[in-house]
Amino acid sequence: MKSALFIGVLVCLLIPAALLVAQAAEIGRVAEAELAFRDIMSIPDKTVPEYLLQDAEGLAIIPSVVKVGFIVGGEYGKGVLLLKDVKGAWSNPIFITLSGGSIGWQLGAQSADFVLVFKTKRSVDGILGGNLTLGVDVAAAAGPLGRRARASTDTQLKAEIYSYSRSRGFFAGLSLDGALIQIDDEANAAFYKVDYISPRDIQSRKDLKLPTEAVQLKRTISDNTKSLGR
Repeated sequence: MKSALFIGVLVCLLIPAALLVAQAAEIGRVAEAELAFRDIMSIPDKTVPEYLLQDAEGLAIIPSVVKVGFIVGGEYGKGVLLLKDVKGAWSNPIFITLSGGSIGWQLGAQSADFVLVFKTKRSVDGILGGNLTLGVDVAAAAGPLGRRARASTDTQLKAEIYSYSRSRGFFAGLSLDGALIQIDDEANAAFYKVDYISPRDIQSRKDLKLPTEAVQLKRTISDNTKSLGR
């Protein structure tokens, strides 16, 4: 009886501790995404164009995507997705993963930061459904560069998602055809301290308590968007 009681007390103590550890990992992911986005937006004449951020329906930031494998290669990374509402405000972060086997890499880099700009509601709805394959479910293209740049090709004009990559100090548009983006339900649950929360709830609920890092990420994205004169 005493041993059962002891086990019960131990479990009660360990579960909150495990939740805190899990949330800490996701908080770190948010902080890394904020830093990556801030650094990218500070690159003179080689950053995400103004009009894309002004008109974007969503923005995904996936820092430190790692190239893995020896004979059969692949890529994997964890990041966050923020969506814009009708008033131009950015949502709380929705955790996502990115994986694929045909992603191009700059200068032989083994790690890179990725940014995806979602242009249409259809592309946003696609990922909110659980997963999205770029180039299959929606048209994707390497994004144009420069604050004043405009898309110049038919492929870009038809694209619903623009993709970018930064590695070793270089930032450039990058094709991600075949890359799979998935909602990371476990990370969302850990970050928001619930058993399960849907992407739609994260987008719409106003009662969610956010760590400082998430507040800062939203502020950084919002400040850059507002500074462009939305």
